[in-house]
Amino acid sequence: MSSSTAAHGPVPIAEAAPLSLCAREPHVPADRLVAEMVPPPRFDSVRFDTYVPDPGQPSQSEAVRVLSTFAAGLGGASAIGGGKRRWFEFGKKPAAPTAPRGVYLDGGYGVGKTHLLASLWHATPAAPELKAFGTFVELTNLVGALGFQQTVQTLSGHRLLCIDEFELDDPGDTVLVSSLLRRLVEAGVALAATSNTLPGKLGEGRFAAVDFLREIQGLSAHFRPLRIDGEDYRHRGLPEAPPPYSDEQVTGAAYATEGASLDDFPRLLDHLAKVHPSRYGALTDDVRAVCLTDVRPVPDQSTALRLVVLADRLYDREVPVLASGMPFDKLFSEEMLNGGYRKKYFRAISRLTALARDAKGLIAQ
Repeated sequence: MSSSTAAHGPVPIAEAAPLSLCAREPHVPADRLVAEMVPPPRFDSVRFDTYVPDPGQPSQSEAVRVLSTFAAGLGGASAIGGGKRRWFEFGKKPAAPTAPRGVYLDGGYGVGKTHLLASLWHATPAAPELKAFGTFVELTNLVGALGFQQTVQTLSGHRLLCIDEFELDDPGDTVLVSSLLRRLVEAGVALAATSNTLPGKLGEGRFAAVDFLREIQGLSAHFRPLRIDGEDYRHRGLPEAPPPYSDEQVTGAAYATEGASLDDFPRLLDHLAKVHPSRYGALTDDVRAVCLTDVRPVPDQSTALRLVVLADRLYDREVPVLASGMPFDKLFSEEMLNGGYRKKYFRAISRLTALARDAKGLIAQ
């Protein structure tokens, strides 16, 4: 059963023309960006006990044990700085924690790092408004929306900040987030982060951890690296991604599915350039399925990186994607897949493939 069917029940017949993502230009206030720093809908119900470790990968069971203990240690206001700080306290510099106050989950694609990170967020004994969860890109977007100092003040009262998909390919953003994390550590905020080992580096031990700990500039002592080995769960025993459908099939499914969007893929790529990536989540508000015609390879790297962000938001929200044209593993050129942003492109292919599987139920049998 597809996740879309499981989440929403039988797909109702639409009574109006499909939506169009290209017709949307959402404006997202800064306070919404803060309020939405919680695990995405796909990870609403995950917990440590719903994570199924691979018996052949003992590092997965060990990660559950370590993270469960870490979450339990974050209970109580005195555990990491006493909760919300008063305005007159922001001029004082608290004593920096002496023990590691963070964990870094190091591993390849699809080993369940985000599942574990969201489980940590859920298991931490604090009110939701005292915990924040977001991707690296969402965190940089928050700084862009609020400004650096306001972001520090906003997050300094939190017990825990979880950063999914920490990215090391933009030196400017890495320095920005490193500076932010340093201020938050000084305020007593516990940290947790994930990123992906680069494709082709999965046999080289702690490659990603070494990069991460080097790039966060002086914060290494505050992180305990946890290596999580394993194969991509999205391909464990699952069928191959369905081949693209015809334009007529995709269009028919869009008209037959309530809440579906229908867009020409090249036109959608052009539209993404007009919408800030921080708004891509809002772009998909109330969309129950994305239908795309004429999927073809992306023309350049800027376009490809925008598509990666959209793929992440669709995956977070479990929105199935039905497409005609080229298969998703042909979206990015060999040059892109061998370049500095390759980890993002491989992630996008993996996620869009999973969403394509979810969309099979939209086609009339």
